[in-house]
Amino acid sequence: MSPNLAMISDGKKFMWDGQIYDAKEEASRAGESYRNEHFETQVVEEDGKFLVYTRRTVKEWAAAVQ
Repeated sequence: MSPNLAMISDGKKFMWDGQIYDAKEEASRAGESYRNEHFETQVVEEDGKFLVYTRRTVKEWAAAVQ
């Protein structure tokens, strides 16, 4: 199994966390942990295994100083 390092979902780029999970529940727990750290997550099933893809959410934009 050679998962993609990145995926696009709803026009947003997500990066694979590098772990292969045997159970969906295990992947969901990992996803919840990432969400607690302000990441968006996607759990994907591939060949009977589960992958977690994450992307950091933007909290606020920095104003450009001129």
